Amino acid sequence: MKTNLVKSIRLTLVLIVALCVIYPVMITLAGKLSKGAGDGETISVNGKVVGYANVGQSFTKPQYFWGRPSAVAYNAAGSAGSNKGPSNPGYLKDVTNRIDTLLKYHPYLKKGDIPAEMVTASGSGLDPDISPEAAKMQVKRVAQYRKLDEQRVAALLAAHTEQPLLGLFGPAKVNVLKLNVALDELK
Repeated sequence: MKTNLVKSIRLTLVLIVALCVIYPVMITLAGKLSKGAGDGETISVNGKVVGYANVGQSFTKPQYFWGRPSAVAYNAAGSAGSNKGPSNPGYLKDVTNRIDTLLKYHPYLKKGDIPAEMVTASGSGLDPDISPEAAKMQVKRVAQYRKLDEQRVAALLAAHTEQPLLGLFGPAKVNVLKLNVALDELK
């Protein structure tokens, strides 16, 4: 019994050092070497931070690209989904209202042309990205409200479309904040 007890104590000490000292130090170093030094990648305009690249924001003005709806009003402190099922009357009302709003500002679209991501909230409520398709459906509206050529807005969108990692991992995506900051810089 004494030999098992000594082995157990040694194993416990090794695991404490490995998991409570070495692992946290490695993760901290990895974070410090990443963009933003582990504090998140900030987006600045004229020296002023306007947001974080990996946290969604609310854009409701028609001259901006809109992101995915949020069940938590983009509050990072309360990141969560709505937990409403697809047959919940409140959820269905929210989706219907979002569809109506999109059709009001995009009269050239049919209900079936609207990507589901533009009317349903993400699981975190903080999704910063939309698909290129969801952004393309907004090009005409943004160009009209800004009095810009659609081709110019479409080219800006194409320049801000991130392709899958190594062409394999994940979908193509558009960071809404980065795109809107670049849009404001267009003259």
